[in-house]
Amino acid sequence: MSFSHSIDADVQNPRFEWVLRRHAPLTPAQMLVFFASLSLVSLCIGLFFWLQGAVLVLPFAALETLAVGICFLIFSRHVLDQERIVVDGSQVVVEHEAAGVRERAQFQRQWVRIEPLGGAHSLIAVSAQGKSMQVGRYVRPERREALAHELRRAVRMG
Repeated sequence: MSFSHSIDADVQNPRFEWVLRRHAPLTPAQMLVFFASLSLVSLCIGLFFWLQGAVLVLPFAALETLAVGICFLIFSRHVLDQERIVVDGSQVVVEHEAAGVRERAQFQRQWVRIEPLGGAHSLIAVSAQGKSMQVGRYVRPERREALAHELRRAVRMG
């Protein structure tokens, strides 16, 4: 899990942006290639044994390939999950995307409060005027306090 941020150079109206992403060892395309090669090897072994007279190996190899494919599909739906926080002008925009579903909340900068939901390592609530969004899912718990501090500082700079 990682978080990165960028700051635009406009001194009069600074724009801060944080993109918080899940750490993914493979991209969806790489996962597809890996799954295809794994499936090919498994089905070739099953076919070899089927040609040798062990007819039940191939159906079990196909069942195994199907099970692994379902697991890869479930995992790949969350590879691109992310949170995005933008502090720009008088607005604070928070977006959360999980499994292709995007939530978005827009807040007036002067009313925004940033505070932990519970203990020191809990998620961070960004709230204002009766709306609230939680951020920090993709940040290690021990780094959430630093993220909250950076967010507060960026909101106050306006």
